Amino acid sequence: MTVIIWHNPRCSKSRQGLALIEKEGIEPTIARYLEDPPSAGEMDRVLTLLSMEPRNLMRRKETIYRELGLDDESLSRSELITAMIENPKLIERPVVINGDRAALGRPPESILEIL
Repeated sequence: MTVIIWHNPRCSKSRQGLALIEKEGIEPTIARYLEDPPSAGEMDRVLTLLSMEPRNLMRRKETIYRELGLDDESLSRSELITAMIENPKLIERPVVINGDRAALGRPPESILEIL
């Protein structure tokens, strides 16, 4: 089983999510998405696995969200995904992927449902 966590070590929720995975005896692949963002295709796949639209996975309180006008309802899914890839700070964390299942670790315990 390959479990991947989109991780930001500076985020307490992300650290808690990683700890929960490790407590289950799983050594996940740690993707530091701020340094190496997912591709547009991977982001689209993960959003589909999460049953979310891009804005649901965005940190809407980030200044850059407002600066880029991402609340504009005319923006397409593709445009929003591109904004997330170009500005990975917008991506909510942690995201955990386990095969064809994914979970947003908010709260961190929701990760356990896919392990």
